Amino acid sequence: MPLRHTLHPEDLVRHRLRVTLEVSGVPLPREPELVLPVWTPGSYVLREFSRNLRDLEVRAPPGEALPVRKVAKNRWRIARGEGEGPFTASYTVFGHDLTCQDVDVTPTHFYGNGAALFCYVEGTKALPAELTVEAPPGWRVTCELEELSRDPWRFRAEDYDELVDNPLDAGTGSELTFRAEGVEHRVLLCGEGGNFTAHRLEEDLSRIVSATYRLFGELPLRHYTFLYHLGDSFRGGLEHRNSTSIVLPRWAFKPRKSYERFLSVSCHEYFHLFNVKRVHPEALGPFDYSRENHTRMLWAMEGTTDYYAGLLLRRAGLFTPGRYLTRLGDQVKRHLETPGRAHQSLEESSFDTWVDCYRPFEETRNVSVDYYLKGALVSLALDLHLRHETNNARSLDDVLRRLWQEYGKRGRGIPEDAYPGEVEAATGVEVQGFFSRHVSGTEELDLPRFLRYAGLRLEPRETPPGEGEEIPAAVGYWGLEFKREGDRAAVTLALEGSPGTRAGLTPGDELVALDGSRLTYDGLKDAFSRYAPGDTVVVSFFRRARLEGLRVTLGKAPPEKWVLVPVSDPSPEERQIAGAWLETTWEELSSHGKDRSRSEAPGAPGKGVESAG
Repeated sequence: MPLRHTLHPEDLVRHRLRVTLEVSGVPLPREPELVLPVWTPGSYVLREFSRNLRDLEVRAPPGEALPVRKVAKNRWRIARGEGEGPFTASYTVFGHDLTCQDVDVTPTHFYGNGAALFCYVEGTKALPAELTVEAPPGWRVTCELEELSRDPWRFRAEDYDELVDNPLDAGTGSELTFRAEGVEHRVLLCGEGGNFTAHRLEEDLSRIVSATYRLFGELPLRHYTFLYHLGDSFRGGLEHRNSTSIVLPRWAFKPRKSYERFLSVSCHEYFHLFNVKRVHPEALGPFDYSRENHTRMLWAMEGTTDYYAGLLLRRAGLFTPGRYLTRLGDQVKRHLETPGRAHQSLEESSFDTWVDCYRPFEETRNVSVDYYLKGALVSLALDLHLRHETNNARSLDDVLRRLWQEYGKRGRGIPEDAYPGEVEAATGVEVQGFFSRHVSGTEELDLPRFLRYAGLRLEPRETPPGEGEEIPAAVGYWGLEFKREGDRAAVTLALEGSPGTRAGLTPGDELVALDGSRLTYDGLKDAFSRYAPGDTVVVSFFRRARLEGLRVTLGKAPPEKWVLVPVSDPSPEERQIAGAWLETTWEELSSHGKDRSRSEAPGAPGKGVESAG
């Protein structure tokens, strides 16, 4: 094997791994360069992995030290002099970051995402490599690379892309297994505690697998691993070709709302085994790990995946129709409260993810759209549009199946401008106008029209008062968000066009008084509740340590929620579309708001269990 990587736990208490790369029998220049990636596939932001790399040494047999010079933040040049033979590079990686994109090392386990761990020698990424993991006695190493042995733990990668695309975990976490659609799936849960029920996880994850299988007609897998790290908060997930790595709270499995989030992210990442890992834009494979890899199609990779994450949970029986529609209403609300939807298209948002999506700032919601959120809603609209135009004979399901057959199975990427043509080829529906308006353009998405194709009406709704309670008076709207600064309320977001913004308030302002009365962060809600739409308030605030004041005329708040309600007079076509789309009957759908699946009870085991940007 020309490339051999070894991972050794140098000091688990101090969060350090030692990585060794042996290179032999490879034709290289006299001064080859060692490179560490600056990003990891699936997470489109430049990261400073190299800040955790230290104590780099390069030696030639029988141990001669070779000079090494750093020539970029993530690149080292090796001076081999007259020698052109084998050499060994070794370095220490510090890892104490429980995220799916990085490295985490503790006395009880270590986890590594390949891009943060493994350097490559320029010109060798296409070569096969072997990986040895020297784990402490009694530890299990979990990795989806081809396993060669367990004593020691040895794995084989076809090339550097495969090495990086298979995170590894070493420790003694809980492991579950289930078989679905002929494929073995592992569920690894790492971390102390956890309020999960093993049987319930196996049952519900197997339903996700089966719903995905029914959509595509196959699973391009021999085996798959759900790798969960239990911590103190949700910190996201990252897709891989044959696995996913997800960080979530150890108590994420109860109550119901939290469990929904767990299953939503699980379904999202599993769907990526098709959409992104095998069906992807040309720009996303093979990868250039040294710079940004731009594409205008992330809305279709992430937004469409988010759309199907919810839809497949419905089709898997893990959501009632009503619960699915409620969650769609929540997405609509968030989208309509994003002023940036009028300024940035989905294509622009996809392209600019490297500078905005992962590092939002005070103007993000005002000037940009989330390609996850709007991408999901555009996918919904496109799906219903296709069903309507073809009398329910074709849908977005057909588009995804075509993309799998034409691109995923053939191992080729989708050209940047090919998506509308593929939709038309799969369905026979002309969609250039749709894409011009809603993907490359910023025209408002006419959701009421598209939803009516499935017999649904979009309505604003306020939460009704409890029994015996009076209807609360309307509270004036500011269009501001705040954070605590000592005991003061500091503005963090001023929405474009909102009363607060029109009056002149801006992020960083610290509100200290309303109409001359002292205001604290803890008293914010009560103080605001005293003012109605149309009231004018004298606001005193500190701006860069200088006391200032201005008058704000409050507006009417946007609807508290948006709901999707079945119409009372659906046409036969609308009934048919709704039934095929959600795999339900109109009678079940029209009981939205009345039905609650037994799985909505926290901790309900077994069949019928419900669940989950």
